[in-house]
Amino acid sequence: MPEPQRQRADRILDTAKDLLLRWGYRRIRIDEIAKRSGIGKGTVYLHWRTREEMLAAVGSRETAEMMDVVIDAMRADPAQVMPHRLMRQIFIEAMGRPVLRAIYTQDIETIDALVGDRSQKAMEGANFVGWSEYLEIAHEHGLLHRDLRPQDVHYPLTSTVFGFFAAEPLLPAELDLSLQEKADHLAATLRRAFEPSRPPPRKQVEAAAGMVIALYERLAEEFRAFAYGGGNE
Repeated sequence: MPEPQRQRADRILDTAKDLLLRWGYRRIRIDEIAKRSGIGKGTVYLHWRTREEMLAAVGSRETAEMMDVVIDAMRADPAQVMPHRLMRQIFIEAMGRPVLRAIYTQDIETIDALVGDRSQKAMEGANFVGWSEYLEIAHEHGLLHRDLRPQDVHYPLTSTVFGFFAAEPLLPAELDLSLQEKADHLAATLRRAFEPSRPPPRKQVEAAAGMVIALYERLAEEFRAFAYGGGNE
């Protein structure tokens, strides 16, 4: 996408994100987003065919940006590829980004339109495939307990991680934990349940990190394609 169109798309998505978080999806209209973005209503449809597709693009862009942060962290410290460290960072990043927090905690008022959109379903499919590939890499390089195959880990590990997100709206006020403390509990749980008692050799960790970085770079580009690739230009 040419840079001027990319900048225009970002301006629209910034406006949509702001209204999504302030109003919830039900009150958002294309003409209001166009007005607040300083463009014509028809111009929005040059990028996305429907309101729902545009709102799903907000989540896709946030996910790509989160993956960029995860990639940078693995480049700086390959040990970030370990399941407990990777999921800890993703938890912190997602919970610190209001749109992703709404998606992961199932804040229906904010994201009901997003979860039913076809592009969102395709995005979830890419996420599922990427997670499966990650577990294969983790298994191959000794990041998982030797008795656990990727297919043994996929459901329980995924359920554990999403359980930490899903619990957010249900936590009593008396359970006053910081985001960092919650992330630490998630990491400790994953480490005890799924990883070897002794860390794998550094060479294996570095090799795994290189493969996962390449995987996440590919996924980030796929999410950007979901965000920006739906238009007619």
